Amino acid sequence: MISFDFLAVLAEWPLLLKGLAWTLGLTLIATPLGLLIATLGAWSRASGPVWLRRLLGAYVELLRNTPFIVQLFFIFFGLPAMGVKLSPEAASLIAMTLNLGAYGTEILRAGIQATPRGQWEAAQSLALSPVQVFTRVVLPPAFQRVWPAMTSQIIIVMLGSAVCGQISTEELSYAANLIQSRNFRAFEAFIIATLVYLALAVLARKLLMWAGPRFIFGVRSGGHG
Repeated sequence: MISFDFLAVLAEWPLLLKGLAWTLGLTLIATPLGLLIATLGAWSRASGPVWLRRLLGAYVELLRNTPFIVQLFFIFFGLPAMGVKLSPEAASLIAMTLNLGAYGTEILRAGIQATPRGQWEAAQSLALSPVQVFTRVVLPPAFQRVWPAMTSQIIIVMLGSAVCGQISTEELSYAANLIQSRNFRAFEAFIIATLVYLALAVLARKLLMWAGPRFIFGVRSGGHG
């Protein structure tokens, strides 16, 4: 007979709560930083000098074509060989931010490239500076076009934080693994972790789709979207 004891896992709720807090905290910090990198990267790849476009292109291709766990290991295990030693949490945050920044750059660049040329020219005819044209005229509708894809990428990065437990970051998967190592209830521990990740993903998607039109692109574009 197979018996399940979910209460044995739920009894370790302080560990689960701590893991959940770290997962949320890393995501909440990495998301705005990653979006900032994506915005600057998309603008640079669309309008920057050739050398900067090539440099950012190399960054984007490198991070989009290598596994996240390899990037994480390089930051945590590789950088100390160069004299840069980071805590597990700092390494996790940097890896998540850079990963989101790379994918976000290409997502947002697609939205920028879809902006009609006449919209750029109309803004320039109003004597707006290049920065004003980009931030007030081009960027809001670009974000509006790609926000569903950007939302999905943010959630992917959040779920990808599960591998950060491999360097002892005490996020949710680390907590689940620690619990099962204590009570040998691996099935129950990871089922609960799976359900928590599922709930996080669903709630995060709803929150981001609600927040985008109100705080990211809707206000700047006149409330549309």
